[in-house]
Order: sequence, then structure tokens, then C-alpha cells
Amino acid sequence: MKKLLLSAPFLLFALLLLLRPAEALSAAQEGLLLCFRSIIPSLFPMMVVTGLLLRLGAADCLQRVLSPLMGPLFQLRGACAAPLLMGLVGGYPVGADSVAQLYRQGLCTKGEAERLLSFCNNCGPAFLLSYVGGGLFGSTLLGCKLFLLHALSALAVGALLCRRGRREPLPLPGRPLPQKAVSLPLAFTRSVTAALQSVLQICAFVTLFAVAAALLPESAPPFAVGLLEMTSGLSGLPDTRAGHAMAAALVGFGGLSVHCQTLAVLADTDIDPRLHFPGKVLQAALSAALAYSFL
Repeated sequence: MKKLLLSAPFLLFALLLLLRPAEALSAAQEGLLLCFRSIIPSLFPMMVVTGLLLRLGAADCLQRVLSPLMGPLFQLRGACAAPLLMGLVGGYPVGADSVAQLYRQGLCTKGEAERLLSFCNNCGPAFLLSYVGGGLFGSTLLGCKLFLLHALSALAVGALLCRRGRREPLPLPGRPLPQKAVSLPLAFTRSVTAALQSVLQICAFVTLFAVAAALLPESAPPFAVGLLEMTSGLSGLPDTRAGHAMAAALVGFGGLSVHCQTLAVLADTDIDPRLHFPGKVLQAALSAALAYSFL
């Protein structure tokens, strides 16, 4: 019975693909165009740069500088600031990818990586300012405000969730975990190949969930569509106070597509993503409350 219940949504999806092939084909084409026009140009260079910086020791520098800040706020070592900063700048799922790279290099423990994952995987300013603010609501300033509330809610979630449960003893500031030296050519080639693999995985999920969103009933509210695929849901929201709050919630949650992208970039690690989903749910609620109150 449990297997049947788990299989039911996928059987329904397969049936809809057979019943509505034209809509599925059109959505797949739009998803692939979105990947080629937006996702690959924006994410691939960012992931290459992120991987290169981490392999060349950027986290080591942040360890010495930001340990006095990351420790008291999040109970994390200073090196963990790298995924947080890169996730806020690069957008989904650069933060999760950076966590995986930090953990592979031995610059954070498994427990730290799992707690960091609850709040470091975020939407970037380029998407919120250009697509959401300027494109959907006709106001880049509104996009800027949404990004500030998005970042603030992420930090609040991190401060809340990272203080719960048992904690491993943190090393003294300026004493990161051991890191193997990597030459620049080797770091560059590894960063390019790893970024290409991650981007291809992301594009696969974007296309699949674009098709799934297109096969939903036409009467489905935009917010429900956005819970499945964020971009599709955002495009149907009204330019009202409630619409802005729902946009903040969807951006904070990311949609199931983003959660699958996160699982994909963590696939070759033993990091447990159990805190990622509740962290995004909490961030969505905080973002919506802040947006409804202040925008």
C-alpha cells in the first residue's frame, strides 16, 4: 500500500503526458529555452568561480576573518560563511553546492554542513531584481526590498535552527580543519567539470518540473503552481500587497524543483538534507510575514 501511494503521483504524471502531449512538449521546450537563455549563463560561471575560490583557499581566509561572527550567531566556524555568501549572491542552488564542496575538502564537519544547509541555499539578487521586481511587478526597487527581506529571513532561520540540538566543539578562530593544497590548473579544471555536471542536473529538474507545472489544472492557483516550480508560480501572481507577500513566500521556499536540485548536488556526499526542507518552510513564512508587514 505504501509503495502504491508513493507511485500514484508518478503514474498520474505519466497518464497526463499521454493525454496532453502538446502541452508537455511546449512546456519542455520552454524549460530548455529557460536553461539555455538564463540558467546556464548565470549559474555555470558562478559555480566555476565558487569551486575555484573554495579549492584555492577562500574558505581559509573567511575562517580567520569571520569566526568571531559565525560562531556567536550560528555556532559555526568562519569557513562556513563561504556557502552563505555565495548562496546569497549566486542564487539557487549555489549555496547547497558550496556546502558540498566545503564538506568534501574537510573544511567543515558533517553536522555543520547539515545545519548550514538549512539557511545558506537562497535566491540571488539578479533574479529578484530583474525577473521578479522589474519583470513581473515593474519595480526594481520592489525586487531590491524582496531580496533584503529574503536575506534577513535566511539569517533569522540560521540563527534559530543552528542553536538547536547537540553541538560539536568548535575550533579556535584561525584554526580551520586540514585542507590539501591544490595547484591552480588542477583547481580550475576540477571546478569547470564539476560545475558542468551540476548545471546539467539543474537543467534536467527545471525542464521536468516545468512540464509538471504545465500539466496542472488551469484552475490551479499560482501559489500552488509555485510550490511545484517557483518561476511558473511567480508569473501568475497579482501586483498587490498579497501578491508581493506570496512572491516572498515562494522565493523563500524555492519550490520542489529547487529541493530536488539541492538533493542532486549533495548526491555524492553523506550530508543529510533533513534540515533543508523545514528551513525553507520557515524562511517562506518569515519572508511572507515581513513582506506583508513592510512592503
